[in-house]
Parts: sequence; C-alpha cells; structure tokens
Amino acid sequence: MANIACIDLFCGAGGLTHGLVLEGIDVTAGVDVDPACRYPFETNNQGARFLKRDVRELEGEELNSLFGESEVRLLAGCAPCQPFSTYAQRYDIKRDHKWGLLYEFSRLAEATTPDLVTMENVPSLAKNKVFLDFVEELERLGYRTHHEIVDCSKYGVPQTRRRLVLLASRHGDIRLVPPTTPEPRTVQDVIGHLPRIKAGEALPSDPLHTASSLSDINLKRIRASKPGGSWKDWPEHLVAACHRSKTGSTYPSVYGRMEWGRPAPTMTTQCHGYGNGRFGHPSQDRAISLREAAILQSFPETYKFAACHEDVSFSTLARLIGNAVPVELGRAVGKSVWAHLESLGLAPVKAVWNGGSRDTEAHIS
Repeated sequence: MANIACIDLFCGAGGLTHGLVLEGIDVTAGVDVDPACRYPFETNNQGARFLKRDVRELEGEELNSLFGESEVRLLAGCAPCQPFSTYAQRYDIKRDHKWGLLYEFSRLAEATTPDLVTMENVPSLAKNKVFLDFVEELERLGYRTHHEIVDCSKYGVPQTRRRLVLLASRHGDIRLVPPTTPEPRTVQDVIGHLPRIKAGEALPSDPLHTASSLSDINLKRIRASKPGGSWKDWPEHLVAACHRSKTGSTYPSVYGRMEWGRPAPTMTTQCHGYGNGRFGHPSQDRAISLREAAILQSFPETYKFAACHEDVSFSTLARLIGNAVPVELGRAVGKSVWAHLESLGLAPVKAVWNGGSRDTEAHIS
C-alpha cells in the first residue's frame, strides 16, 4: 500500500493544488514568490504549507524534506506563462526572466527524482525551445512523457480555455484521462444563480462578489451591448476612436458581453474590467464580479481569497484568479495520476476531502 504526496511549484492561489486535493492527493507544500497567495493557498487547502520563495533559490534537499516519507512523489507546477501568452505582445521574451523558470523546474526534478511530474501552461509554449528542452531532460532522466493541448471545457471548466498539459512518470506510460464533461458547462449553469449587484457594488454576505465601477460612457456602452456581440453593435458616438481605425477593428471582443448559453471566454488577470475583453455580464449592466470570475475558473463558490480584515486591491485579487490553474483541470490531472498508479498495480492511500480538511483516508485497490 502506497501513499502519495505532492509539491506544487508556482502554486498561486491554489487552483491546481485544490483540484489535486479534491481528488485525494496530499499536497504538502506550495511555492510562490507572491505573498498574496499565502492566504488562499493555506486557508482552502488545510495541511498544505506555503513557502514564499523564488524557485531559483530552492534545492532538492529542501523539497525532499517537504515530501516527507511518502512512497509516491508528485512534483507539479505551472511556471509563469506571460512570456508565451497570446496576450504577450508587450513582453520581450529574451529579456523576461520568467521564460527560464522551466529550466529551474527540470533542475528540481533532477534533484528530487519524483515518481511523477505534471506541468500546465499556455499552448504556444509547446513549440518553444524551453519546453522542448524540458521534455528532453525528463526523458533523459528516465521519465515517460505525454503532453497535449487540452480544451478545458471538456473537463468541467466553464470557459473556452485551451492549455498545454504535461504528465511524466518514471514507472511507465501515463496519459490524461478522457474528457469528463460530455456537454460544456455554460455561464448560466455556474453563475446564473448569484444575487444581482450593480457596477461598483459588492454583496455584503460575500465581499468577493463585487464588480468594478463603470464610467458614464462605459455604462452607456454596456447598455448598448448584446450578449456575444461587440462594440460594432453600438451607435457611432459610443465607439472609441482607437476602434474606428483599421487596426482597432481587429479587437472585436473588447467591451463585449458573455452569453448565458455558452462557456465564458478565457479568464485573464484583467477579467474584472469591462473594456478588457468579453467580460461584460450577460444581462446585468456591469463587468463580471471577482466571485463570478473565480467560479468560471471552477473554484468552489466558498473559496476564500483574502481575509475579511485585509485591504487587498481589486487588481491583486483579479491577478490571483486569472493566473490560477482551473480547479477542474487540476482534478483531471489528479484522476490521471490515480489511473496511472492503479494501472501499475499499486493500492494507494487516497486522502478524503471533507470540505475543510483532509482528516480521513480510504484505501483503493
């Protein structure tokens, strides 16, 4: 009988960790340089320790101590993806230090030789040398690797998000489980029940259900917007000067409303702003709230991102939410890990999540 422990590098607010925890994987620690990640990571994943550290400062010996006496070790992570994102026109990849963090990931994999490795990132990374080097290094270390571009909506994430997912094992072939959601979940399915709020308001019983304010002109614009439409539907006097130019016509989704009957667009760190994409609420005259964005990232509705007494900025919370690995994608990775271990004839000890802590265990054979 075996038990499994995971360390989540670049853990953020805990999206990947929470998905793994919900699937019975014991995440012992998460590492991130952003101090704002500590509260959501530790509060929602009791027993998991947050380390505010730069992965370049970590050594294998420290990670080995965090793994403890576990018989199966999983090293997971999502290195910052901004340099590879389709939104990254403003980034200089050659000068941005983040592009090399995947090399640190492989260094730590070599130093700790975990049984399993998983990584999630933007699809365009698959063609970049740093990723090809990462895969080559894992295979040199004796891992069997598998990676694919995943449509997250097929795994229960209610948004049109495509991600690169890698799985690697020292014990044989490993694959991502088949899609778990036959029909994509829609915006209506997941946020249609939330109480109405106005732009600039917050729900007293849930401060995260708060929407950014709108200027007078943007209030007029959203009232002129149709679900699934664009600023091209507006009267001429509401159209911004930058969109009237030839180059501006290539951004039809900005200032757009979502549609009730479809998955949401990809959540970004700017998803709280009406003018930053198709982030307008389908029927209310406002941008989606932070809670709605978190739910569209498949976080549970009760997931806490900041303590009540903390003075945390709107942009900080939006960054935590937009940068997160969707929880349901994390669950798919967790299911894949269990399927792989079972195929090897192992009978792992699977932690059971009771909604507040992991205090019971069940044995699967």
